[in-house]
Amino acid sequence: VVYTQSEILQREVYLFERLDSPNREPMKHLKAICFLRPTKENVELLVQELRRPKYSVYFIYFSNVISKSDVKALAEADEQEVVAEVQEFYGDYIAVNPHVFSLNILGCCRGRSWDPAQLARTTQGLTALLLSLKKCPMIRYQLSSEPAKRLAECVKQVITKEYELFDFRRTEVPPLLLILDRSDDAITPLLNQWTYQAMVHELLGINNNRIDLSRVPGISKDLREVVLSAENDEFYANNMYLNFAEIGTNIKNLMEDFQRRKPKEQQKLESIADMKAFVENYPQFKKMSGTVSKHVTVVGELSRLVAERNLLEVSEVEQELACQSDHSSALQSVRRVLQSPRVAELDAARLVMLYALRYERHASNGLPALLEELRARGGTDRYRKLVSAVVEYGGKRVRGSDLFGPKDAVAITKQFLKGLKGIENVYTQHQPLLQETLDQLIKGKLKDSQYPYLGPNTLRDRPQDIVMFLIGGATYEEALAVYNLNRSNPGVRIVLGGTTIHNTKR
Repeated sequence: VVYTQSEILQREVYLFERLDSPNREPMKHLKAICFLRPTKENVELLVQELRRPKYSVYFIYFSNVISKSDVKALAEADEQEVVAEVQEFYGDYIAVNPHVFSLNILGCCRGRSWDPAQLARTTQGLTALLLSLKKCPMIRYQLSSEPAKRLAECVKQVITKEYELFDFRRTEVPPLLLILDRSDDAITPLLNQWTYQAMVHELLGINNNRIDLSRVPGISKDLREVVLSAENDEFYANNMYLNFAEIGTNIKNLMEDFQRRKPKEQQKLESIADMKAFVENYPQFKKMSGTVSKHVTVVGELSRLVAERNLLEVSEVEQELACQSDHSSALQSVRRVLQSPRVAELDAARLVMLYALRYERHASNGLPALLEELRARGGTDRYRKLVSAVVEYGGKRVRGSDLFGPKDAVAITKQFLKGLKGIENVYTQHQPLLQETLDQLIKGKLKDSQYPYLGPNTLRDRPQDIVMFLIGGATYEEALAVYNLNRSNPGVRIVLGGTTIHNTKR
């Protein structure tokens, strides 16, 4: 996620091995740089390695704080004195976008409480993030969530215990860590997306910047798996947050630009200068041709899936469920889509889940009939069970905030004006709850009664440096909201993290 292999090769690193791969050959002429999480298993493997070293010198970097007893164990194993240095280099998390990180943890809680191992892992990931950004924050958490409070306390314990590490130069306004719970907004991960990065994750799945395209009809061998990373792909960096219509236009421009630069077949390479020019331009041309074929394939597959699964119609109904409150119209729309044979079972189930969350306590709730129709479609009970599981996870009883109610006259007017902005916005009316929470936070209006501070101190000024962490996973729609807030609020810097990055399937 951080480096491409070709970038590391430029730094003269020629061999990549995993510490746990069994049959590594001894190569005493090489120096080894080890970058590891300071886990029990890794320390044990390193102890074995140092007893029988395969390389001449070892530079060991741990991605988080390592205990004194582990360092002692390594020192005792290093009888041949091959270790040149041991350092802590805080990078115990996955950097997804410049303002988004993930811990790649699926299923962090059991019911309403933490899985102890995942709580420890999340605490480590979050403290490593704070250390790498050099922040010693004040902490606020969502009161309605027991896991949020537990995580806040664990992070605080580490900061107190490792106070020397967290002794950074004080800023005028202290940084803020806000811990939230996904169950407060189970709607956002269930919606179809229409910006490039979010769409790719929703329809194809992004896993550590890799996209699996092996199921694409007639795909060529070298495109079965592609990497989308804004660090080394200019087109992706410029289009991540644009909506699907704009990406179509930009792909066309990319193609035309490429056509123009194509070396002419009949180009005569007569002089040495001709050949030199051709060779010099060839790498750029090859790189561009790779970019073009990759994005044309990805966007082509997205278009195919949108058409095949009838996603425009599905998405319109989703947005109606998420953003409007006309029950009878919503019920009719869901019924209509459920009866369409072109709609995939996942999409049908997703609509029923959204309906169940939205109209959970409505007097004329039509959920039993919808569940019946869902069963008639697929003949399986799996999705029916999932509908009730989603309501149990993110239903009204659990939520600490008002996910659906219009807040005040201003908010209602805003929604109305937003609805007037034109047809393309039918598919993007929804705004994640997180956006409003952040908005309140930046203005200094987030209620202490719902999001208390941990400890006696509170922030007198409006926060400027904010780290938000979502227990149970963030989404690319929320990443987009944070990106826009960062752009529209100069002087405020927000970083968003989650135990994972969700799409509907996850």
